Amino acid sequence: MFIHQIHYLLALSKTEHFGRAAEACHVSQPALSTAIQHLEEELGVTIVRRGQRFQGFTMEGERLLQWARILAQDWECMRQEAAQCNRQLTGTLRIGAIPTTLAVAPLLTEPYQSDYPGVGIKLVSLCADDLIRQLDNFELDLGLTYLEDPGLKGFRKLPLYLERHVLLARSPDPRLIKDNLGWADIAKLPLCLLTPNMQNRRLIDAAFREAGVTPNIMLETDSVFALYAYVRSAGLYSVVPHSLLSLFESYFEDRPIRDEYLIVQGGQLAGVGAHSYSKGNATGGSEEAPQFKKD
Repeated sequence: MFIHQIHYLLALSKTEHFGRAAEACHVSQPALSTAIQHLEEELGVTIVRRGQRFQGFTMEGERLLQWARILAQDWECMRQEAAQCNRQLTGTLRIGAIPTTLAVAPLLTEPYQSDYPGVGIKLVSLCADDLIRQLDNFELDLGLTYLEDPGLKGFRKLPLYLERHVLLARSPDPRLIKDNLGWADIAKLPLCLLTPNMQNRRLIDAAFREAGVTPNIMLETDSVFALYAYVRSAGLYSVVPHSLLSLFESYFEDRPIRDEYLIVQGGQLAGVGAHSYSKGNATGGSEEAPQFKKD
C-alpha cells in the first residue's frame, strides 16, 4: 500500500486536483483521499491543506514531496533491476529533449529498444529550463540538451556530438554564395528563428552580439517544423543545427527539393554546401550527419 500512497501523492502534486489525480491513478477519489490521509497518520504530519477543494501542500508536505519523488524513482529502479534479473527489462524510459535534438533522438533510442524490446520510450519536447527542472524532480530519466548550460551542474553529462549551424534557404540570393560570408550578411536577411527561451536561439543571439549586428527577425516560433515551413513557402531564411537537415524532406509533384545552406563556424559562415533529397534517399553537403562518440 505504501508505494501506492506515494504515487497518489505525486499525482496530486502534478494535477493539483483530487478528482484528476484519482483519475490518473485509476482509483476513486475517496480511495485516493483516504490513502493520503493514512500516509499522514503514519508519518504524523499534515501533508495536504484541505477545504472545499485542494488548497495546496503544507510546508512539511512540500519537503516530503521531494522524498516521495526519490522513493518513486527508487521503486521503479528496483522493479527494473528485478526484471533485468529475469532478462525481461520492462517499463518506460522518460526522455526530455530540446527541439533541436529531436532529430538525433532515434539514433539513441533505436539500439536501446532493440536490446530491450519490453521498454517503452516517452519522448517529450521541452525548453532547456523545463527539461532541467523535470530532471531535478525525477520526472525524466534522461535529457538531451546543450552541455554548457550552467543549470546542469551536479548532473552526469555525456557528450554525444559536436553541433554546427547552417543557413537554410529555399532560393538563396546568388550574392550569398561566396566563401567569406559573415554574421553581418546574415543579419540583413529576413529571418525566422526559434523563440528567445530556446537555448539554441540564445547561442545564435550571442553570435550576432559578438559580431555587433542586430538580426532582421521576421518570425519567431518554438517549432523547428514551422521554421522549415516558412523557409519553404514564405521566402524567409533560418539558422538551424545541421542535425535537423535530415528532417527536412519535402516534395513537390514527386520532384526532390534542393535546399542551399552555408556552414557556420567560428562566428562566420565558412562555406557553401547543398542538401538534396529523393524519395527513400538523402544526400548532402559536408558532414551533415552528427558524429556520435561511444561511452
